Amino acid sequence: MNLPDYFELKIELNVTFPNPRLRKAYIALQAWKKAIRSDPFNVTGNWEGLRVCNYSGVFCAPALDDPKQNVVAGIDLNHFDIVGYLPVELGLLTDIALFHINSNRFSGIIPKSFSRLTLLHELDVSNNRLVGPFPEVVISLPSLKYLDIRYNDFEGGLPPEVFEKDLDALFLNNNRFTSTIPETLGSSPASVVVIANNKLTGCIPSSIGKMGSTLNEFVFLNNSLSGCLPSEIGKLGNATVLDVGSNSFSGVLPRCFNGLSQVERLDVSHNLLTGFVPEGICKLPNLVNFTFSYNYFNGEAQACSPPKRKDVTMDDTSNCLPDRPKQKSPKICHPVVSKPVDCNKAMCGGSSSSSSLPKPPPQPSPSPKAHPPKVPRPAPCPPTAPAPAPTDDPHEESPISHSPSSPPPPAYSSQPTAHLAPPLVHSPLPPVHSPPTAAPVPAPAPTDAPHEESPISHSTSSPPPLVYSPPPPAYSSPPTAHLASPLVHSPLPPVHSPPTAAPVPAPAPADNPSDKSPVDHFLSSPPPLIPSPPPPVHSPPPPIHSPPPPVHSPPPPVHSPPPPVHSPPPPMVSPPPPKVVVPPNLGFSYSSPPPPTFPGY
Repeated sequence: MNLPDYFELKIELNVTFPNPRLRKAYIALQAWKKAIRSDPFNVTGNWEGLRVCNYSGVFCAPALDDPKQNVVAGIDLNHFDIVGYLPVELGLLTDIALFHINSNRFSGIIPKSFSRLTLLHELDVSNNRLVGPFPEVVISLPSLKYLDIRYNDFEGGLPPEVFEKDLDALFLNNNRFTSTIPETLGSSPASVVVIANNKLTGCIPSSIGKMGSTLNEFVFLNNSLSGCLPSEIGKLGNATVLDVGSNSFSGVLPRCFNGLSQVERLDVSHNLLTGFVPEGICKLPNLVNFTFSYNYFNGEAQACSPPKRKDVTMDDTSNCLPDRPKQKSPKICHPVVSKPVDCNKAMCGGSSSSSSLPKPPPQPSPSPKAHPPKVPRPAPCPPTAPAPAPTDDPHEESPISHSPSSPPPPAYSSQPTAHLAPPLVHSPLPPVHSPPTAAPVPAPAPTDAPHEESPISHSTSSPPPLVYSPPPPAYSSPPTAHLASPLVHSPLPPVHSPPTAAPVPAPAPADNPSDKSPVDHFLSSPPPLIPSPPPPVHSPPPPIHSPPPPVHSPPPPVHSPPPPVHSPPPPMVSPPPPKVVVPPNLGFSYSSPPPPTFPGY
């Protein structure tokens, strides 16, 4: 349902407001309060009277087009376990630059009236119970730079337009999306793209090579992707995190991967890859963790043997490597390595026999030692086009900054629990000051969430395997965004976000057998009761075309811990940051949250 034109004029109020915009905000917030069914910490208890700028979680600042008028510039209700829905009247909040409601229990859909929020720069609705197809209303938001909808129950296909939008951070993980990855993936200027833990099929489009100058982290683990890994991935010279584990990729590792000069964490585990692990990949200059376990590799360079490099963590467990411990038996290996996939001929989706590869044949096969299979040679690398030289200021600054240290995920944070083990989502902070809200009263202990862990951290060992891998880690680092004035999996000069009510303590984390990764990921914290939980971002974001927020309003206390998916909890009380600008600003750089540190997005 959309909002009728001039809806606010039809509402009769026998009170006078300082300006018409605060009147509209009052109507929207009162409608939202009526839509809230449960507020365990009584955050909205003071949502009474005409002074909407004094409401908890509501932050005001001078209007961009008229500094003499004070307007509602931001909403931050993160981690309050609120139950309710989003009414259409929220479309009246036309001056807000950020809308953060992660780690609650809001259900229903994102109303179409959000299309009126033309100044909205950051939208974080992660770790709730929102449903329906991809909320295409967000594609129409002209100023949006940070989109985090992870850990919900969205389903269906991914619209190609979302990758053509000028976003810096895109978190879609831990939903129920079932389509292929659109070919428009390569058009995205995002520095962080996380689509892990869905049900996506098909292969990674070769257009991903076009993202070489902007992409810092991409995490596609735990889907149903197949086919050969495109050699164009080797063009991602700025990428620090590459995780395609727990899928059904086949073929060999392209030698072009030695072009990943900045990569720190590389995970291709739990796939159907064969052939030889090239030396060039194992000698990447910035490599910290390389996990290629649970595949069918039957050869590796000396530099790739785990004991050879003390400065790099490598895992070659459960392959077909001769003279290496903990490998698959010859009976399991031979049917696969003797019939390697030719990636020069294979169509997208891999060989038709991929589903049977992991299964041993009904009758014993001859030992591979008797007839050693030929190691397939990787396909030639495509010509690499010179990447455009980076400009001094490739991204305009975000009106909201992310704190350098993301709040801990609920599974490891000291926040009070409240019917849910929500992953702490690292949302960008609001740019305006607001008095801290009263400390929340701890709620009852959360029940076990049926979904995967929070999207905030990623361990160094292989991601949670579909069949063989250990459970995903429960740590996550939210995306951080850097604000010119003051997450996101998001990616910035750190700014400390003023805390809101005390966070909710979550259940103790489960043992994580995986090694710790050098880079944070956003998908491993325990999710809420709902079937799908959320968040983090690292890297220079794309240019922003929206004007900066006003500079005269102090930032609000924001308790925005990261979603998806291990960092210390945010301070209970923080001094107000310097005067900041709330709405988006032209001409400044917007930094993305730091790269995730643990697998398990």
